[in-house]
Amino acid sequence: MEPDQIKSMIKQTIKQSIDRIPKTVVGVSNRHIHLSKDDQEILFGDKPLTPIKELLAGNFAAAETVTINGPKGTIKNVRVLGPSRSHTQVEVSLTDTFILGIKASVCESGKLEKAVDITITNPLKGVTIIRKAAIIALRHIHMSVDFANKHGFKDKQMVSVRFYGERGLVFDNTLLRIDKDFTDEMHIDTDEANSGGIKSGDIGFIEV
Repeated sequence: MEPDQIKSMIKQTIKQSIDRIPKTVVGVSNRHIHLSKDDQEILFGDKPLTPIKELLAGNFAAAETVTINGPKGTIKNVRVLGPSRSHTQVEVSLTDTFILGIKASVCESGKLEKAVDITITNPLKGVTIIRKAAIIALRHIHMSVDFANKHGFKDKQMVSVRFYGERGLVFDNTLLRIDKDFTDEMHIDTDEANSGGIKSGDIGFIEV
């Protein structure tokens, strides 16, 4: 067998091995807020939110924004995501917590037992509320049932996700959230993305 043929076979074998590894596309999530129906009405009145971008599973980014305040600082133009939820939740990065002067914990979305107080203002109306709502969202993968079944994954399973490149790294402790309405996508915050030079649309390799 010629050397070129051997090289070609080796490349093909490597490609087939890589193709078998489950992969996920990345969505980098900037700071944002989910509002309860009551808090949405307090801040914006009874007018519905104005969708400007469709997101996963019927969610959307709204034109509306708020200002969030902590003991130390302020962050303006925090995007509201809809539709409304049962509880208000403010998702920030670790860097944001230093700006605000709060000690938010890493938590699964929707689990607000360790959330900390944050002041939320609609500056256009001069309306302010204070809620125990600020968290650093645990990185996670939204996963379809078909993809999970194909690769033997379970809901709430923790996996690692490897990224290659100049600043290649592995994110351990990544939560799987499996649902029939989900499109396969990993969500990380801006701090996590910057640490690996990762941008939305990049591909990570899932490891158990």
